[in-house]
Amino acid sequence: MARRFFAFLCVAVLAGAASAQRPPQPPPLSGIELLRSEFAVQSGGSVVYFPLGSNQLSQQARTVLVAQARWIRQHPDVVARVEGNADGGDTRDHALALGARRSGEVRDYLLLLGVPAAQVNAMSWGKERPGAGRAVTTLQP
Repeated sequence: MARRFFAFLCVAVLAGAASAQRPPQPPPLSGIELLRSEFAVQSGGSVVYFPLGSNQLSQQARTVLVAQARWIRQHPDVVARVEGNADGGDTRDHALALGARRSGEVRDYLLLLGVPAAQVNAMSWGKERPGAGRAVTTLQP
């Protein structure tokens, strides 16, 4: 009987130790965070990159934007914000202008692909958030 109790106690302790080692599970996504996650997965990402000092869309960027446009058109209640980033070493004014050209280029391409103008806004971060030649499409809350 003492052996059974000891065996039961060992199993209980081991089970408790195993459950204590599990990492905590993050809370499930909801609302805008769920939409942002779905957008990133289904559109192949939310970031497009530009060559240094340029606002010309590459073929790879256009492919990502085609998928983004498809997703945005399927969600008419969503507004996307395109955030243009500049390269790190620019002057403040040059960085702001380059970020604006990049976000404008992405916005214009999304409009060309049939996204309604009311569903997409463009802005520039300039030197405030240097982004190594990219534009990020994010969903507004």
